[in-house]
Amino acid sequence: MPQQFTQATYHSICDQLAQMDADFANVIKQHSYPPMWTRPNTFETLVHIILEQQVSLASALSALNKLRERVQEITPARVLLLTDAEMRECYCSRQKTAYIKYLAEAIISGEINLEAFEQMEDADIRAKLTALKGIGNWTVDVYLMFVLQHTDVLPIGDLAIVNAIKRLKGLPKETPKDDLVLLAQQWQPYRTVASMLLWHYYLSDRKPSGPPTP
Repeated sequence: MPQQFTQATYHSICDQLAQMDADFANVIKQHSYPPMWTRPNTFETLVHIILEQQVSLASALSALNKLRERVQEITPARVLLLTDAEMRECYCSRQKTAYIKYLAEAIISGEINLEAFEQMEDADIRAKLTALKGIGNWTVDVYLMFVLQHTDVLPIGDLAIVNAIKRLKGLPKETPKDDLVLLAQQWQPYRTVASMLLWHYYLSDRKPSGPPTP
């Protein structure tokens, strides 16, 4: 089972990263520790992450709240009772409506078991989730990091992470992602917490409410 971080170990892992990388030490010195963003292991959480794909956090949360108003509790069975028109009234696009319903059907059929994921390896979870239409690596990365608290995930598909690494390390804008992945190897086995530090650095001039979306 992959290593996990907890509230009790989070700051000590940040400190280890600060010892490994002076730039992280400066981030903590200037901005303190990053928030430990977490989410429960529920269908609603995965719906929320799907809604966050390619849009602002505020837009995604607005759609999630509309869904909550409509069904009271966001469960696979209740979502499947909604028509596409009703989903549109909850600010869900046609594509995301389809993705959410595919996920709901997979959970009801037993194809996806969220509790079982708590005992599985990253690669096996990724294979299961990305087999569903509308769930790609970024969605899985956020799930592994925020829900399961696995310590060594690098969401290289996240534009804020890419830009934060370039800015923190003084790299040219045209630096390819492959180079950034190689650079991030020095942060193993704590690339998730390194990413939290990078988001914290990226958001340092704003009021953070969560990780930016790509």
